[in-house]
Amino acid sequence: MTRAQEQYEAATKDIEPPFAIVDLAAFRANAADLTRRANGTPIRVASKSVRCRHLLREVLALPGFAGVMAYTLPEALWLAGGAGDDPLSEDILVAYPTSDTQALARLGADPRAARAVTVMVDDTRQLDLITRAAPDPVHPIKVCIDIDASWQPLGPRSRIGALRSPIRTPAQAAALARAITRRPQLSLDGIMAYEAQIAGVGDAPPGRPLYGQVLRRIQRRSRMELARRRAAIVRAVSGVADLRFVNGGGTGSVHLTARERAVTEVTAGSGLYQPRLFDHYRGFSGSPAALFALPVVRRPSSDSATVLGGGYLASGTADSQRLPQPYLPGGLALTGTEGAGEVQTPLIGPDAGTLDVGDRVWMRHAKAGELCEHFTELHLLGDTPPRVVETVATYRGEGQVFL
Repeated sequence: MTRAQEQYEAATKDIEPPFAIVDLAAFRANAADLTRRANGTPIRVASKSVRCRHLLREVLALPGFAGVMAYTLPEALWLAGGAGDDPLSEDILVAYPTSDTQALARLGADPRAARAVTVMVDDTRQLDLITRAAPDPVHPIKVCIDIDASWQPLGPRSRIGALRSPIRTPAQAAALARAITRRPQLSLDGIMAYEAQIAGVGDAPPGRPLYGQVLRRIQRRSRMELARRRAAIVRAVSGVADLRFVNGGGTGSVHLTARERAVTEVTAGSGLYQPRLFDHYRGFSGSPAALFALPVVRRPSSDSATVLGGGYLASGTADSQRLPQPYLPGGLALTGTEGAGEVQTPLIGPDAGTLDVGDRVWMRHAKAGELCEHFTELHLLGDTPPRVVETVATYRGEGQVFL
């Protein structure tokens, strides 16, 4: 048993698994590394990757972090204090367009929320929907233009990157900006361009050195193209209206995107928990901060063990990289035929035969905040040696399910 496992076991001996923990020492070290990589550029924290108000408050209290990137408008209204709570932030950018007319009406009727929240747009049809839902807002509704950040070396059919916004050129962005300024109910607040093909794809895939070389070449060329295009878009849109912010990047590209003069802020969130999808980057290495413990409930054979639950599959393409990973003890693996199951997960490997019924296996999830959809609370480990210093609610634990 490793020292880390011994400490986690001792700190949580009175908690019945399944449960989830956050190692605060690792969490804070990861936050410090993000600010180091941002090199003075403010970091907007992605709430989707954290999904716990207590930890979001902790991050926002740290130097270098400012503002929240939410993932739905109802979530943003809640974080802005829509439930009568103290607002988590007075600067909340909703990362994805919304068609929730009831939430838009609430936004338009709430002065505090209207000042704090910025919604995302990339189409005039979205502008029409917003103004129909809130035809006479108490404060002009702030909007941000989402820019397509994909690389298309041979045109649209050669897209490398996420399929997001239809707005790609300076002319298209300026036209949408003019459409926004023609609507008195709206106010243009900023621009966002998320380079998923760089920020969310590790450039050092294990066991695939040649693929890694090709991937790094693609990412480098994509980054150069986007930097030029993003700067041109900012110039074009700034000729229509003043911009409060230009947002870009993600955990995997903070140190790169922050170098662009046109960018005023970067976004990060996954790097705080350091889930397994972010293990294979050359530019940084984080410490696993969020883990979940599962109990061994049976021994199907002398060289296997089965834990309760575990089928916490991450969103995205259906491949093995989206599965949770046995972490402690180290010599464990999922089976190739069953993977991680909803109610039970069989494990094999050199250490499987050492496990007994009642033992724990510590697991890592593939994508950061999605883990919190399976637990109502997080046990925060702090001090030396680690102990549970606080147990806090996740979004789900507060009764909030936004997707």
